[in-house]
Amino acid sequence: METLAFKGRRPTHPGAVLREMVIPELKLTQVELAKALGVSRRTISEIIHEHRPVTPDMAMRLGRFCGNGPRLWLNMQQALDLWELEHRKAKEYGKIKKCA
Repeated sequence: METLAFKGRRPTHPGAVLREMVIPELKLTQVELAKALGVSRRTISEIIHEHRPVTPDMAMRLGRFCGNGPRLWLNMQQALDLWELEHRKAKEYGKIKKCA
């Protein structure tokens, strides 16, 4: 089966990057980050605890705030989403035959 995502380890959730790098580096609280992004503290908490994905809207907010653009955040989320799908539905996808 052709792989859609990474074969090895699970890609890093963008929330882990926020939790381990961005928040400590900027010495922010979740409340301060939420306020800066215009979202609720609960939203930030769910993302940094990896219970919520980074949506395109959140990627725009994070990209603007961090100065690195939305694509970095979306690419991290997409890599994770594809990896999880590939591992969760490998048998199902394996049954699909190539058209040519």
